Parts: sequence; C-alpha cells; structure tokens
Amino acid sequence: MTSSTWASLEEQLEQIERPTSAFKLCRKPDVRERYLAAQRDFEQAAGRLKQIKGSEQVIDVDTLAAFEKQHKDAKTELTAAQKAYDACTVVLRFTALERKELEKLQNQHPASEEEEEKGEGFAMDTFAPALISAASLDGMPVEKARQYLDTWSTADAGDLWRAAWSIQHQRRTDLGKG
Repeated sequence: MTSSTWASLEEQLEQIERPTSAFKLCRKPDVRERYLAAQRDFEQAAGRLKQIKGSEQVIDVDTLAAFEKQHKDAKTELTAAQKAYDACTVVLRFTALERKELEKLQNQHPASEEEEEKGEGFAMDTFAPALISAASLDGMPVEKARQYLDTWSTADAGDLWRAAWSIQHQRRTDLGKG
C-alpha cells in the first residue's frame, strides 16, 4: 500500500460520523395507538394487494378495485395518523461516545459488591443518568435524566436507557474477506 493510498483511506476514516439514534415519546397514548394501528392496516392492505396482483388466479375487476381501494384508504389513514403522531411526539437524540470517554464514565460509577455479583460492570443507578446525559445530543442534564428514569413508566424509562446504551454498541463494520 502506498502512502497516497493510506492518505486517502485516512481522510475517509476521519470523516466517519459517530452513530446516532432517535428516541421518540408520544405525549398522547391514543394518538400513538392510532398510528400503530394505521401502520398495521396499511402493511396488511399492501400485502393483500401484492398477493392478489401476484396471484396466477384470475381476479375479477371489482375484487381488484376493492383491494386497491382498501390500500388507498389505509394509506390515507396512515398519512393522517403519522401527521398527528409527529405533532405530539418528542424526539430525543443520542450519539455514541468515544470509547475512552465511555470507559471513563463507567469507571466513575463502579459497581457495588452486590452489583458485581450480579455481573454488572457499573452502578446502574448513577451510571444510567450520567450516560443518558453524556450521550444526549440535546443537552439533557443528568438531573433530568435521573428524574425521567425515576418517574416514567418502567417501559419508557427502560427504553430511554436502551436508547443511550445501545447506540454505544452500534456496529458500523463488516468483517469479510478482502
């Protein structure tokens, strides 16, 4: 490999962005349920239409028109439901920390003996809000992360933690034969 080849590769490597993720939290459960139902209905209508069109069976014009109408109606409802969902959804963004930064943060929150016995590598109670804050692209303070982890439902708090933790382990590589 020549130095010019390496220089080109190095330039490309330096331009690689850290992975990011979005965590969405809808303020209105009924709006979220409508959106999820609209997604399911659209996928089902699209699947049925594709199956009908791909079938070797002869389909009469009226039956085909009915499936196409179901598909169109489902798409219209999905668009409306998506708009309503987006209007009342808060999006938090997270990014991967540099490896050394993550290790330093973990070391600042060592596991207790009891946590170590459970296989934990850090004190979850203090590390989780610290990581959420550190990984937040929106500047979430540690105190707010702690508050949300303490007051949100178990599922929502768990998802908040996973959004910040999982992005730290997102793979961007493919290992293959040269």
